Amino acid sequence: MNPFRLSSAFLVLAAGASAAVSDTDAARLGKDLSPLGAEVAANADGSIPAWTGGIQTPPAGYKPGAHHPDPFAADQPLYTVTPANAAQYEAKLSAGHLAVLKAYPNYKLAVYPTRRSFSNPQRVYDATRKNLATAKLVSNGNGLSGSTVGVPFPIPQNGLEVLWNFLTRYRGDAVMRRIDQAAVERGGGYQLVKLEDEFVFNYSRPDITSKELEDSNTLIYFKQAAVAPARVAGSILIGHETMDQVKEPRRAWVYNAGRRRVTRAPNIAYDNPGTNADGQRTTDQYDMFNGAPDRYEWTLVGKKELIVPYNAYKLHSDKLKVADILKPLHPNQDLARYELHRVWVLEAKLKSGTSHLYSRRTFYIDEDSWQILIADQYDGRGQMWRVSEAHCINYYDVQTFWSTLEVHLDLQNGRYLAIGLDNENPMYDFTIKRTPADYTPDSLRREGLR
Repeated sequence: MNPFRLSSAFLVLAAGASAAVSDTDAARLGKDLSPLGAEVAANADGSIPAWTGGIQTPPAGYKPGAHHPDPFAADQPLYTVTPANAAQYEAKLSAGHLAVLKAYPNYKLAVYPTRRSFSNPQRVYDATRKNLATAKLVSNGNGLSGSTVGVPFPIPQNGLEVLWNFLTRYRGDAVMRRIDQAAVERGGGYQLVKLEDEFVFNYSRPDITSKELEDSNTLIYFKQAAVAPARVAGSILIGHETMDQVKEPRRAWVYNAGRRRVTRAPNIAYDNPGTNADGQRTTDQYDMFNGAPDRYEWTLVGKKELIVPYNAYKLHSDKLKVADILKPLHPNQDLARYELHRVWVLEAKLKSGTSHLYSRRTFYIDEDSWQILIADQYDGRGQMWRVSEAHCINYYDVQTFWSTLEVHLDLQNGRYLAIGLDNENPMYDFTIKRTPADYTPDSLRREGLR
């Protein structure tokens, strides 16, 4: 049986044609499709339940600013996938997870009952419905127009539309987070890099207009300050994520604490080394994928039921220490939660005449939230190289579904990178007030000199 379910519209598109969303399909939004385009109904055997709106209110006793308690703490694993029984579950595993299970004899995936916890504010749903009539790809799919706040393509017609749904997914209006990052050695050793990140999601601002968004050509304003260790402390990066990075590349500047000066940073893109990542990820691997899509051919393979990381409240807990999570070869899998969900499968293959460390990438994207949950990355020989996971939760105080821990496993050197460790840090602050003026070279210079 073919594991991918393809609609007749998709089959037409796969042959090279394009198609607009029909009025009949558009009328399904908010009915048999969720407000963001997911199938509302349960799957055939009920192992994936119906979506009923996700988490609408925080659990009793939750206080804003605290770590998010696990609403599903009483759940027990239904089964555990191990190297010994992986063949039994092969149809529901990504190629990357199969490779990890083959490479690491103690690796496992504890699979829990599926909880479709995703939710967004009503204004995101309302904007998505409006976008359905106006959103369009521009610059050969490398840019976006006619869309704000909500998902631009809730009923996607091709791979680039699915990618843009991910790139514009709702993550609040602005947020500041204090996180730890670790490039873990094969034997388990690591040095924590402590970071302070800020995001202003210009695309999602409540007062944003399509014209303002396109005039600024800026999806996101971003700042990252390194706090520790001493060798990187004081360095600050500011970036403007553009709507069309081929027309206008990402704008980025770096404050170097040693030289006490601000310089333009044109290489913060594509497969250049990720910041403070010890060579364990590319720049465009951060947040599972970011930046311009122009170096790849994007193909929407279809939709599949897959075992994916989900509802990672245990990994998010402030009752844990970082040392409880970071172990040799891979994080402590006793703390990871996996569930069966429907995902879009998106293939990216390197275009002829372009270059990138990854010749091919496969992304598995949650149908409910449009979050990339797993990414498989292949080297120039076509061999599996790095397998990435986004362990996500519903931050129910703002109703956004986003990663609490991002893991990039390197199967060729036995190392991995963990990004987002927040267990020993204050919780994300979604209440910060910022403007684009806070993310300029002048503001960076002033902050660096303080």
